[in-house]
Amino acid sequence: MTCIDTDLAPRGLPPILALLDEGLGNQAYLVDLGDGWALALDPTLDLRSVDAATAAHGLTVAFTAETHLHADFLSGAARLARRDGARVISSADGNRRFDHVGLTDGGEVDLGGLTLRGWTTPGHTDEHMSYLLMEGDEPRAVFTGGSLIVGAAARTDLLGAEHTDALARAQFRSLRRLSTLPDDLLVLPTHGAGSFCSAPPGTERTSTIGREKATNPLMRLDDEDAFVEALLSSLGTYPPYFSRLASANREGLGDPGPAGLAVLNTADVIGLRCQGAEVVDVRPTADYSARHLPGALAIPLRDSFATWLGWLVPNPGTPIVIVRNPDQDPDEIIWQARKVGYFATVGELGGGVNAWVADGEPVIGTPLVDAATVDPTRVIDVRQRSEFAAGHLPGAVSIELGAIGSATLPDGPLVTMCGHGERAASAASVLERRGRSDVRVMSGGPGDWARLSGATIEINR
Repeated sequence: MTCIDTDLAPRGLPPILALLDEGLGNQAYLVDLGDGWALALDPTLDLRSVDAATAAHGLTVAFTAETHLHADFLSGAARLARRDGARVISSADGNRRFDHVGLTDGGEVDLGGLTLRGWTTPGHTDEHMSYLLMEGDEPRAVFTGGSLIVGAAARTDLLGAEHTDALARAQFRSLRRLSTLPDDLLVLPTHGAGSFCSAPPGTERTSTIGREKATNPLMRLDDEDAFVEALLSSLGTYPPYFSRLASANREGLGDPGPAGLAVLNTADVIGLRCQGAEVVDVRPTADYSARHLPGALAIPLRDSFATWLGWLVPNPGTPIVIVRNPDQDPDEIIWQARKVGYFATVGELGGGVNAWVADGEPVIGTPLVDAATVDPTRVIDVRQRSEFAAGHLPGAVSIELGAIGSATLPDGPLVTMCGHGERAASAASVLERRGRSDVRVMSGGPGDWARLSGATIEINR
């Protein structure tokens, strides 16, 4: 889901709209430049939020800027250029292979009254650039992308292990450079809580230089080695599509065509499966649990659908058949898939599971169990390691959802568990595809189990 915050503008500047993508944990920005023109910063390929914001405020995107070659989503910058004639601004070091203004350190672009000044801030990537929004000689805001983020700094391991240490040291220097800006300067990062680019939990998505200097643990470290150790020790896993999207963004992607799902009948779906298509069931956990196509991959449609599609279907060229409920938006499915590079969604099962059954095809169910009835020693906790460490059932086994397909599993009945049930359903579907018929899905998370059982969750200190 996307929300628009219209209350970010500092000291009389035109409105700065924050376009939040809850699933990616990121936000793009739309800056009202006056006279009906706007700057879009770090938009995804899914431009629906940009289009809604520009329509609501009577704006046209004249400029679009990228802080770095994104690994967690396909950029919408080249699409805005080709569709709307927007001028693309980025670091010259990114070597983008489409028409753009490549800035070097200190380079500027006149936005028509305001100026965008590039500051090289490598670390998250080697070509990362922050942007100062200038009014005359005075900076009014800084777009920090994946350099300085609220409470942390973005990960530095996306270019490979051989570059991680050097990029972490570059990140140290970039944060030190940003710390020289005025304390009251508004900090507008792209990555935030929920991003696999390594952001801590929390509700604050914007900050100031002064607040980060006072509260950000990494900003308070003066020793480079200590900074590197602290940053690298905080890194978790990330989806495999991160290794593909930066190079795709260097090429740039224009209009991917209209969204929509072709309607397929049962015979079509059977034929496509024989040719290697993947059936992805996007219905809520309870509906999937009650009955589903054998071998279907459960990825309930929600804000993080794109991430888990990209994590659990490793080949973006795999044809995908969707099973959904009538009230689930097909455009949302398509655009979430597209923004992480999945364009082979060939259609949906017309009539859903009811049509499949009516045509005489089999379905299976996966029991959904109440947290109060669960034996903790049979639980496979599929949340991320940091979530597990923050509180888990005693005796539960930690296996992240992204690794469940190849993990060594205990014998006997298993219960998959996450925070609410969606990832647990995905894990159960993966295990069923591995031949496990003794899997159940726990409804809820550790807090529900503790509340209903009266027992205490464990915390890793």
